[in-house]
Amino acid sequence: MACEDAEASLLPDSAADVRAFYERHPYPAPLESLDQHRELYRNPDRRRALSLLLWPAEKPRTQRKILVAGCGTSQAAAHAMREPDAHVMGIDISETSLRHTRDLQQKYSLRNLDLRRLAIEEVGQFAQEFDEIVCTGVLHHLPDPDRGLRALRGALKRDGAMHVMVYAVYGRAGIYMMQEYCRLVGVRANEEELQNIADVIGALSDDHPIAGVARLAKDFRRPDALADALLHPQDHAYTVTELYAWLKRCGLSFARWFEQAPYLPQCGAIAGMPHAARLRGLPPPQQHAAVELLRGTMTRHNFIAYRDDRAGEGNPIAFDGDAWRAYVPLRLPWTLCIRERLPAGAAAVLINRAHTYPDLALPINSEEACVFAAIDGKRTIEEILWSAVGSDGTERARRFIERLWDYDQIVFDARGSK
Repeated sequence: MACEDAEASLLPDSAADVRAFYERHPYPAPLESLDQHRELYRNPDRRRALSLLLWPAEKPRTQRKILVAGCGTSQAAAHAMREPDAHVMGIDISETSLRHTRDLQQKYSLRNLDLRRLAIEEVGQFAQEFDEIVCTGVLHHLPDPDRGLRALRGALKRDGAMHVMVYAVYGRAGIYMMQEYCRLVGVRANEEELQNIADVIGALSDDHPIAGVARLAKDFRRPDALADALLHPQDHAYTVTELYAWLKRCGLSFARWFEQAPYLPQCGAIAGMPHAARLRGLPPPQQHAAVELLRGTMTRHNFIAYRDDRAGEGNPIAFDGDAWRAYVPLRLPWTLCIRERLPAGAAAVLINRAHTYPDLALPINSEEACVFAAIDGKRTIEEILWSAVGSDGTERARRFIERLWDYDQIVFDARGSK
């Protein structure tokens, strides 16, 4: 479809500052190639897994409408390539970012992609609803994040799903300290000044709160990344408790974390702490809030949300009752099964490469390895249990599959459980 460039409505000064910032400092860094992304998604299980994260009780939707809100330099093009039978709309306030996306659109002949220069707050101009809305790394930069989220909610179909990422408070303490430092000394967003602030950060003690962020962020020393982190004119972060309240007042309900293990008290080192049982007795929102405090270094919250008036249960995965027997588990394609340098008694160690906490590696024994090997994306849990362990080990194996779910090793196709 033709690529359109529509003028956004007049913005308040703070929003105009954000637009001007991204015209000068497009972020993420523009890509010249999506070849690697295309190769990853030649594996159909990637698309299936992502669909099941959004809609575990549905088959993958065909010809769905996807809105990438605040699409930056390449995100909308990546979605259009990933979902060739979908119609993807990418919006952004930065013409510079859209120009880079148009280059990718032309290079890869992405006829299912439309691009428009438009503020998220004005998305109602489309007068249409979307099956899926992707808004990652954007809402926390709006002058009024509530207004932006409500606008996206209004553009979401009643049975649609929204993928959102916003900044987290506690893990960004070092960033906010350095933001204040930059304000005090008058650091400007030019190449020389950004190199100087990179050198300053490199000279700081390993105990400084910024040091952990700098180690984990692969591109933190790049000028565009430093500008985005330290010199952005608008930045709002959320605790878990604030995030739940934000969704509620904007007409949305929380569905799940994109990677849930970091928030669960039954996963990793937190499962062995004295308060683990007490934590597990809390309602999920309070569990997640408490674990965020124990983790202490989360820099972002990446999650899925639904409209609060959605018909029926949006995320039906549960292991009480018998519905779980009909779930079809699918291994997440971005996980690894390691069989070298194993801890004592382990037949393998399972790792989700999206996890940033090393304690979330999952050692498994030989019986569990047999169950894991039997997960083929086709058989139900009940069929897997009988084939892998028989009647004697059924309960142990069921608990193991539940752990795989908790640790973000698998997703479920829950259509058969209805």
